[in-house]
Amino acid sequence: MKKAAILQKLSTEKVIALIRADSPDGLLDCARALAAGGLTSIELTMTTPGAIRMLEKATAELPDFLFGLGTVLDAETARAGILAGARFIVTPALRPDVITMCKRYSIPVFSGALTPTEVVNAWDCGADAAKIFPAEFFGPAYIKSLKAPLPQVELVPTGGVTAENVGEFIKAGAFATAAGSSLVDAKSFKDRNWAAITAKAQAFVQAVAAAK
Repeated sequence: MKKAAILQKLSTEKVIALIRADSPDGLLDCARALAAGGLTSIELTMTTPGAIRMLEKATAELPDFLFGLGTVLDAETARAGILAGARFIVTPALRPDVITMCKRYSIPVFSGALTPTEVVNAWDCGADAAKIFPAEFFGPAYIKSLKAPLPQVELVPTGGVTAENVGEFIKAGAFATAAGSSLVDAKSFKDRNWAAITAKAQAFVQAVAAAK
């Protein structure tokens, strides 16, 4: 899938599931549960032990799913993730070398940022979007405030995004959002309660549809 198509899919679906998995099988089952609810994009964090190997297995077994690698801090990790099949890369903070690596491979990259200065710096470095993190402290109003002087910059709020407020983030101008425990909570994942995760995915999808 080419870069433009990946970005288009993320922009259309609007919700990326943020996951710290405990096994390849758990990740695959979770992905299927999310897909049953209408969501097909996952950011697997590098804080997951064995994340690169897990990503490689997941992308091979579910090629139609969008798997990205998150919490990427250096270019070497970004390259390893891309070679393992990551369709997009996410950083928690501005990491210019990671952005450069992703541009080299024509892979979308979302750069962590919070302040207007960080957002503009990320955009100037070539990031496809600024990941506004942590978003829960400022909420949708902050996204709207940033978009007013920076309408050309795509924003992906992360942290504190729920089924109840995702619509407000979208109305505020978010390119997409990333949801963690409010979508894939640790207990449901540990208990392999995939039905609960499917139900949460459906709630997010319904909220997104209502906001569009």
